[in-house]
Amino acid sequence: MADALVNRLDSAATGFEAAFEKLLERAPEQRNDIATSVAAIVADVRARGDAAVLEYTARFDRRPAAMVAELEISTTRCAQAWHGLPEDLRHALEVAAARIRRYAEHQGIEGFEFKDEHGNVLGQRVTPLDRVGLYVPGGKAAYPSSVLMNAVPAKVAGVPEVVMCVPTPGGVLNEAVLAAAHLAGVNRIFAIGGAQAIAAMAYGTATVPAVDKIVGPGNAYVAAAKRIVFGRVGIDAIAGPSEVLVIADGGNPNTLALDLFAQAEHDELAQAILISPQAALLDAVAAAIARLLPQQPRQAIIRAALNNAGALIKVRDLAEAAALANRIAPEHLELALDDPRALLAEIRHAGAIFLGHRAAEALGDYCAGPNHVLPTAHAARYANPLGVYEFQKRSTVTEFTAEGAAILGAIAGRLADAEGLAAHAASARARAVVDTDSAARPS
Repeated sequence: MADALVNRLDSAATGFEAAFEKLLERAPEQRNDIATSVAAIVADVRARGDAAVLEYTARFDRRPAAMVAELEISTTRCAQAWHGLPEDLRHALEVAAARIRRYAEHQGIEGFEFKDEHGNVLGQRVTPLDRVGLYVPGGKAAYPSSVLMNAVPAKVAGVPEVVMCVPTPGGVLNEAVLAAAHLAGVNRIFAIGGAQAIAAMAYGTATVPAVDKIVGPGNAYVAAAKRIVFGRVGIDAIAGPSEVLVIADGGNPNTLALDLFAQAEHDELAQAILISPQAALLDAVAAAIARLLPQQPRQAIIRAALNNAGALIKVRDLAEAAALANRIAPEHLELALDDPRALLAEIRHAGAIFLGHRAAEALGDYCAGPNHVLPTAHAARYANPLGVYEFQKRSTVTEFTAEGAAILGAIAGRLADAEGLAAHAASARARAVVDTDSAARPS
């Protein structure tokens, strides 16, 4: 059944499985009309470079310019934005950046080398990407937090150049976004948005440098563009609508309602679900939703999100709650429990996990330290939060001794024979012969 504001489900009720499966239909869709228009934009930017970027920026962002260089925002301008911020906002950004950096510093992949029984050296070399592109949304809202969450780990990884694109509809610059770019050490910034920004960073233009990987959230057009350019560049993920799952066995109903609101206010497609074995708690949260919603500035968006994909779910026990959570594989999971660690061991799939009644997901969005760029649409089954490792690449290192080359050359040759690859076999066996006559080698 459904309340006026949010769907109500009971795992013991007939028809629960069908209703629950409907909630799971969260895979990011690629609408044909969006895919077609974005493909045309990407191809045009690839072919015409700056000229195409200027046309699309004037059309979609109402930001005319004679050349793309006019769309570049200088680091001096970002520094001015930083110094012009209210002191309390500067302090908040500094604390958030420091916490994100401290967490990221624990994440890096390490290189290694070891010797096998033949004295061969086997290892892994870790190096940062050369240049990363960061997309920051700038339409309905501005997200300085996204600047920090994407740029800080890249810098911790050692990326020498971070290029940022942010739309500026009507030419309006967001001071907090520019200030965050200054704080995070972003190297170049362009007032370009949408699919044209993704294409420009992927293929490069006369003005916008081509990058090795593009990260950062965006709307359906940005997501479609990232699909197209993947392969030419790396991408972090194809993000779907944001989502939170709360498992609760108590707590303040008002606080739980606000946690659901915090996710639902992103947009009408966001998902906010509360699961509990306590029917009375679910009833109290439903009442709190009805009471508090009229006070929310974004109440229309919250109402639509809760009605579309939100739910209050009654389960038999916490074990069943954990099983449902693993099927959802949520972007954010709050374990609002008296003993959250007892259930933590049962959780296999979640992007970010928040333990206890004090751990609001909103803290993770801004300043807890772990990254807020997370897998959505069940991708937590196989994907990871954004981290330092996303900005590093690994190369294997192999060095053979004479003994090792002789022994392994014979083995590789036999395996190559089995695969019918004669040149492979010959190349391997050539190393199986220990050549001590250096004079016979060409100089």
